[in-house]
Amino acid sequence: MSGPDHDGWVRTARDGAVLTVTLDRPDRLNAQTPATWEALAAVGSSLDDDVRVVVVRGAGRSFSAGLDRSLFSADPGTAGGLGELGRLPAGEAQQRIRRYQAGFRWLRSPGVVSIAAVQGHAIGAGAQLALACDLRVLTEDADLRLPETTLGLVPDLTGTSTLVELVGYSRAMELCLTGRPVGAAEAEAIGLANAVVPAAGLEEAVGALVTAITAAPAGASRETAALVRSAVRNDPDSQDAAERAAQVRRLAELVGGS
Repeated sequence: MSGPDHDGWVRTARDGAVLTVTLDRPDRLNAQTPATWEALAAVGSSLDDDVRVVVVRGAGRSFSAGLDRSLFSADPGTAGGLGELGRLPAGEAQQRIRRYQAGFRWLRSPGVVSIAAVQGHAIGAGAQLALACDLRVLTEDADLRLPETTLGLVPDLTGTSTLVELVGYSRAMELCLTGRPVGAAEAEAIGLANAVVPAAGLEEAVGALVTAITAAPAGASRETAALVRSAVRNDPDSQDAAERAAQVRRLAELVGGS
């Protein structure tokens, strides 16, 4: 099944256990707006239990060049713009940003593994969308950048926690404070990219990764993904306990199904 969001420039397509989510605004390099984030959140809230892999991609030559330029307007009358957001009471503004963050955070929902297929630019909100995914495949011409601080802002679409998980404290601090671009080769070297491929090979590489992930039994794959995610924050004893509990569940299912 497939269908476009009414105004968020987000398109979805389902193929068995794989859901592909496409930012479909190539004439604007897939620049994002609040409608984009609301549309992404709606996709996440509508997932069914049969979806195992979510692929996030951008139509055209760029993954996403970040915020739509219109949002930088200081005019309070620009709907969803920074000017409007900055004039809201603090609590109301934070609630609105929380809604926007929901469009990113679901990509690490229990039961699914998410893959960002990144070509060209992934800047600001685009980089944070790629970081929100579990895995990233980049083309050789791709570059990621978090320029928010240089614009007087902060990364606020879940990017700081996911970046620190991937590259560590010091590197994340440097990338966020300088806003410098990270090319594909460096991204692979520091752990931002799982693979770097020629532009013509992106679809094939992502397809091979999807096939490998879905080849494992769904229950084992989901339990393992949950363990890897919890390992980032658990102390060793808690993580050991989580492994024991997960393995007992797997053994019980295997024995019960024999």
